[in-house]
Amino acid sequence: MIMRPGQQLLLPANPLFIWFSLVLALLVNMLPLGRTPWMPDLLALALVFWSVHQPLRVGIGAAFLFGICMDVHQSALLGQHALAYTALSFFAITIHRRLLWFTVPSQAVQVLPLFAAMHAIELAIRMLAGGMFPGLSILFAPVIEGLLWPVVSVILLAPQRRAPDPDENRPL
Repeated sequence: MIMRPGQQLLLPANPLFIWFSLVLALLVNMLPLGRTPWMPDLLALALVFWSVHQPLRVGIGAAFLFGICMDVHQSALLGQHALAYTALSFFAITIHRRLLWFTVPSQAVQVLPLFAAMHAIELAIRMLAGGMFPGLSILFAPVIEGLLWPVVSVILLAPQRRAPDPDENRPL
């Protein structure tokens, strides 16, 4: 793949780190912080990140599995999160080649509609099942997730960053 000028060459991603970060995001989502509709979904952030950066390792099947885990944990309609995470992962994999050409702040703008679509799917399923509308504060969740995208990118790419090497004989 042709890289942008000035883009740093990354080391290969460790599969253990990928799955550790996804399980950690799942556990953070399971913390009893209250059910406020504006809370960002950190598991969705991690799923989109790894679906964009490692689409062969983290795909639609992993998104479905984590969605079922979230459905069981939240006692939600079985398949609500699974469908939303599966659609989110599908769309992230669809745009992953184009997305990697942009800078991280531009990526945040591009993944914002993905997060909005995920929350819209969850809300539609909840409303069809007879749930109550959580209010307009649900619109803040995708925005907060978009704002967290640069932070998540820095944290999850940190183990792959190569230390600067001053040796002139090894440019890579």
